[in-house]
Amino acid sequence: MSLLHSPAGALRSAPGGARRAVVLLSGGLDSATVLALARREGFECFALSVHYGQRHSSELHAAARVARALGAAEHRVLGVDLAGIGGSALTDPSIPVPEQPTEGIPATYVPARNTLMLALALGWAEVLGALDLFIGVNAVDYSGYPDCRPEFVAAFERLARLATRAGVEGSPLRVHAPLLHWSKSRIIREGLALGVDYGLTVSCYQADEAGRACGACDSCRLRRAGFEAAGVADPTRYWSAR
Repeated sequence: MSLLHSPAGALRSAPGGARRAVVLLSGGLDSATVLALARREGFECFALSVHYGQRHSSELHAAARVARALGAAEHRVLGVDLAGIGGSALTDPSIPVPEQPTEGIPATYVPARNTLMLALALGWAEVLGALDLFIGVNAVDYSGYPDCRPEFVAAFERLARLATRAGVEGSPLRVHAPLLHWSKSRIIREGLALGVDYGLTVSCYQADEAGRACGACDSCRLRRAGFEAAGVADPTRYWSAR
């Protein structure tokens, strides 16, 4: 039985060869696992990373490594200037990245990030003739971002059906979020079973140029706890002693 989850139901089967899919690939642990899952399900995967004005480019270098290692048919990096509007610790250096758990939606939330990334993926999918988008959002071990919830994924899928030529001509696009209800430890175990090398990935919000993690931000804490819960060695390299 497929491990993948989509708000609209089971995966589509396509006769006569591999189905094409656009996979959002940040370079982090979750998106690497999603790419491996999509490949396992028989998709020809076109990986899309977005340079949105984030604090560092280490995750984009990681995405390129992951795309090569997991056999993506193509990997593209597109740009969106979310630093131009600011409002997030990930795009505005004057806003500190929290190094302790905070109440509510944290300062690392990037306004409209997943909406814009999915929109770019949707556009590329139309050009490719792909009817499936994959995104690594998670609503279990996550920081509380509003655009990582099942309601958001389902709403974007409805938008995709209304806003595309494929959708209005009777071939609706699907948004797959296979990790939506998985714990971080399950994500890691499933990824390792599929051959994901998590040493290639970068999850830290304030990694250095070499891709070493701070060990203190939300993303680092969730990642470390996931490896501990999974009972496997954590390959993360840290620049901090924490």
